[in-house]
Amino acid sequence: MSWWLTKHSIDHVVLERGELANSWRTERWDSLRLLTPNWQSRLPGFGYDGSDPDGFRTMRETIDFLERYAEVISAPVRTHTKVTSLRHDGDGGDGYGYEVVTDKGTWQCDAVVVATGACNIARVPKVADKLPPSIKTLTSMQYRNPDQLEDGGVLVVGASASGTQIADEIHRSGRAVTLASGEHVRVPRTYRGKDIQWWMDAAGVLDEPYSEIDDIVRARNVPSLQLAGYADRRMIDLNSLTDIGVKLVGRVAGFNEGKAQFSGSLRNVCALADLKMNRLLNTFDEWANENALPDDVKPPHRFEPTAVEESPPLLIDLDRAGIKTILWATGFRPDYSWLDLPVLDRKGYIRHDGGVVDDAPGMYLMGMQFLRRRKSTLIDGVGDDARDLSGHLVSYLEADKSSSRTPTEAAG
Repeated sequence: MSWWLTKHSIDHVVLERGELANSWRTERWDSLRLLTPNWQSRLPGFGYDGSDPDGFRTMRETIDFLERYAEVISAPVRTHTKVTSLRHDGDGGDGYGYEVVTDKGTWQCDAVVVATGACNIARVPKVADKLPPSIKTLTSMQYRNPDQLEDGGVLVVGASASGTQIADEIHRSGRAVTLASGEHVRVPRTYRGKDIQWWMDAAGVLDEPYSEIDDIVRARNVPSLQLAGYADRRMIDLNSLTDIGVKLVGRVAGFNEGKAQFSGSLRNVCALADLKMNRLLNTFDEWANENALPDDVKPPHRFEPTAVEESPPLLIDLDRAGIKTILWATGFRPDYSWLDLPVLDRKGYIRHDGGVVDDAPGMYLMGMQFLRRRKSTLIDGVGDDARDLSGHLVSYLEADKSSSRTPTEAAG
């Protein structure tokens, strides 16, 4: 967004509560790599220029990449500047214009971009309150590596990207792992010799606009893809985990007297994930039949269905099973506790239309799932969103030339 605002000659500042790329520094586990190939980190005026376009960045490499981008575009970033309140400026005028209160002073601005992301607070279900005190718990945001865990077995709750990778790593460290899986999105890392992201990019899936989705609320809440940026490009799915000895159970339904209760829907949700994966592969095959392909693309094929035992356990005694730790990989929600504006829905999310906050003219949202297109939460997608929203922002400012407030605020 800063790149586009500069291109439009809009005076602005970017506020960051910590260091640049703060969440990558402080809220990721040690071995995590980006889920998208290096070539796919395409930002306005910047991109990957190394010798391994099909590799996956480590966290340190991701931090370096973002630091370099900020340097190259001369982004006006103010680090260690925490926003404590965003509100209308209360100047007695038309009610628009904003006051941004920080621990380093207060700013007035004509427009504001909220780019604080969707993953600020780990979402842990209320049933966790029923766990016995002897069971240690942590979230995927708190997890760093297996060495920090208690001795004994681990129950990983959640089978999207984080849960499957963490379950894989913990099991390979020598601990017994049980994985509780609800709804999930199964995809292969590679298909017909090409990365799954190559197919989604080439076939136009990632560019699908939010305005063409029948149920955008549903689409914005679909779990993340079961993907990992492993150097060997192996597929991470429930089959790969059960093959190495991870025990598979259904969605956590509750805890009672030291026993974990699980849903009986595991076979159904796995069958649905298989069905949706094959539909996606069909989309790729149809696109391939109508377009010229690189020489290294292979013939179509399909993957084995998810293997689920006939009667997965519905109840596990945590003590008898030797489970000492529960790791919640159950998603996140944004933190808008600092937002003093009437723009939140009943679930605590900002009401918006493709990132334009109609309830607060001059306010914009960035970095949320399926904000304007399917790739909105990827590094590769935010540039296009910023292009669209910066254009709207410019039109808004031009329509309000009487305002004298500066600069525009890009809070990240």
